Amino acid sequence: MTDKRNDDTQDQALLAFLADQRAAVLSIVEGLDEDAWHRSVVPSGWTPAGLVEHLGGAEWHWFQGVVAGEGPQRSPEAEPYDPTTAPAFVTDLPSAEIIGFYRDQCAASDAVLAVTPLSAAPRGRHGNPASEPPDVRWVVLHIIEETARHAGHLDIARELMDGKTGLGAR
Repeated sequence: MTDKRNDDTQDQALLAFLADQRAAVLSIVEGLDEDAWHRSVVPSGWTPAGLVEHLGGAEWHWFQGVVAGEGPQRSPEAEPYDPTTAPAFVTDLPSAEIIGFYRDQCAASDAVLAVTPLSAAPRGRHGNPASEPPDVRWVVLHIIEETARHAGHLDIARELMDGKTGLGAR
């Protein structure tokens, strides 16, 4: 049997890590000029703009779609996402719009988390039977992992673009 206070403490720690990773993403791209937002410095072709837009979409999919069960769900017949064949993350949207979208999606995700225990089962579906999350805590951990991974990508891209290092929360 677990102590409810211990679960609350652990859940708050997870949510703090999620907030820190989101803040790192925004800190790393802060000050990039518009050209740099849309320039790729890696062979796969993704851009900072495309990657931040992707992270906003991940927030929407996992928290509003999977956890809250809102909006369109991925069809069970849909092909699973395959990063080896997926196109690079790019977009022509201006950086201000992308940052606004990302912040809005994070705020919407936080609103879902404010009323949903991390031990709860998701109301929606991811759409891939092999990777349906057992509870909201799994989703939070997944988004921490996804955000941290892409924050690292953005960190390296930023260094390649303008030599800035040590950005983002530590």
